[in-house]
Amino acid sequence: MPAPTFADGLLALLTGFPAAPPLPDGVEALNPYQAEPARDLLTRFARHYYADAQPRVALLGINPGRFGAGSTGVAFTDPAALALHCGIENELPRRAELSSQFVYQLIYALGGPAEFYQHFYLGSLYPLVLVRQGRNYNYYDSAAVTRTLWPDMQKSLRQQAALPSLRRDVAVSLGRRNGEFFTRLNQELGLFEQVIVLDHPRFIMQYKRRFVPDFVTEYARVLGELLSPSTFERPT
Repeated sequence: MPAPTFADGLLALLTGFPAAPPLPDGVEALNPYQAEPARDLLTRFARHYYADAQPRVALLGINPGRFGAGSTGVAFTDPAALALHCGIENELPRRAELSSQFVYQLIYALGGPAEFYQHFYLGSLYPLVLVRQGRNYNYYDSAAVTRTLWPDMQKSLRQQAALPSLRRDVAVSLGRRNGEFFTRLNQELGLFEQVIVLDHPRFIMQYKRRFVPDFVTEYARVLGELLSPSTFERPT
């Protein structure tokens, strides 16, 4: 039997991730990977870009939004980006998602989707979509929600760290606030040697838009250095 690929591990993780416990403050958790068309789109994407056991660095955001992975099943990828940049045709409404726009500028700065996804894995610290009153919600927006989800967040991070050939020497948090919780989880679980924290793509697009080219250049530099571990210097 052939060894499991990164795609095999990721599909098993996301499609089988358990439902959230009842959440306080009127928050709901939705699993987009268990329904069509997201399940099919994710499967097609994973089989195309992750069908190997190539070492990859994890870049983990907060939790999926409704119009990115909540629609396509693919992290930081809205329906237009999935078709235009990844070659995965779909009939979903072409509603733009800010994080996706930034991420694909970064992906092209690092050689395009085929090159990028060979070396990096995009995901979320908590993999399910969170909504409140029909709007996107972050797991850290309420201390009560964070406490309730903490065991599932531990489970999510353990399972992602165990994906075939995922690198354990370093991981990247997309989001400063997210990085605080990522660091806490990693201290508890001891999964990654180092967590690098970067600003979230949506924050950049919403509040620092005129500096987007500078952020893309800087992020490409940081991530590019991770492709050569021998030249990667950990901060003292």
